[in-house]
Amino acid sequence: MNPYATESSRWQAVAGCNPEADGSFVYGVRTTGVFCRPSCASRRPKRENVQFYSNVKEAIEAGYRACKRCRPADESDRHSELVRRACEILENSEQAPDLKTLAADLGVSPYHFHRVFRKKLGVTPLEYLESLRTQRLQASLPQSASVAEAIYASGYGSGSRVYADASQRLGMTPGKYRRGGEGELIRYGIVPSRLGLLLVAGTARGVCTIAFADEDEELEDLLKERFPKATLEPVDTQLDAWIRKTVAYVDQPQASLEIPIDVHGTAFQQRVWKALRDIPFGKTASYTDIAEQIGQPTGARAVAGACAANRIALAIPCHRVIRSDGSLSGYRWGVERKRVLLEAERAASDHDS
Repeated sequence: MNPYATESSRWQAVAGCNPEADGSFVYGVRTTGVFCRPSCASRRPKRENVQFYSNVKEAIEAGYRACKRCRPADESDRHSELVRRACEILENSEQAPDLKTLAADLGVSPYHFHRVFRKKLGVTPLEYLESLRTQRLQASLPQSASVAEAIYASGYGSGSRVYADASQRLGMTPGKYRRGGEGELIRYGIVPSRLGLLLVAGTARGVCTIAFADEDEELEDLLKERFPKATLEPVDTQLDAWIRKTVAYVDQPQASLEIPIDVHGTAFQQRVWKALRDIPFGKTASYTDIAEQIGQPTGARAVAGACAANRIALAIPCHRVIRSDGSLSGYRWGVERKRVLLEAERAASDHDS
């Protein structure tokens, strides 16, 4: 619940120059024509001269100009720094703090922190923390003496939640993941396409791999390397439908490839992959564009790494990411395939418009 939803609570925040209220609202002063943050250190205005606004846009539309002291229009940089500091705390804490404690450490209200974090990263602080734990669990399982040891070393207080959400976190139970997918059934098919041989592999939950290559053996080795102890079987009826849709997309690209996917990655990778899926059909974006979109303006190199880690071609369209100068960069399945895909999507988009 927003603690600054009423004019009374907002005025109390302004009167006390409360930094925890920053981001929840701004206030305009009729006698000066200026709008400020709640924490602004300028002389306190009279209550009858104060008008509250939910955001900067409303204040500007009402005719106010930004205060040069507290710079309320510069929210983006402040929010990016707030989220960066929060991620740093979460990533380096053995025992992750709760929302209230973390917000207090950052000097903001829990409500404001939660809203800004979700707006910048597309996930809540709790979802980000869960992704960090999953990442640690993925790294710990193959090396630990037992599943329980890996679970507790990853920051979980109880194993029950891990097992309850194992499919979403790991794509399989912790024990199966630790044993390289042992006991997991993955069906796959390799078919010709105009971009070469196409592999589509999936679990019961959705497609887990789409890849291109020139030889069957190369694609089979790729799948075995990722799931060394899983049971690999030829296509069934369900996967056959997913393969047909994928081949149809290669032959005649459409706005999106509508197939269920079973994809797992770190919190950062998930944010990047979501941003990739938001790139409009027929368009491209640079690594810098994506980095700025997810609130990490200096993270272009990390974005490139997340693109390289994508195992599901087309459905997560990393081929739509190019260099800032417009040139094509590396592509896991070959730059020439990337060029053909982009040209086909542009042509289809132009035709539809």
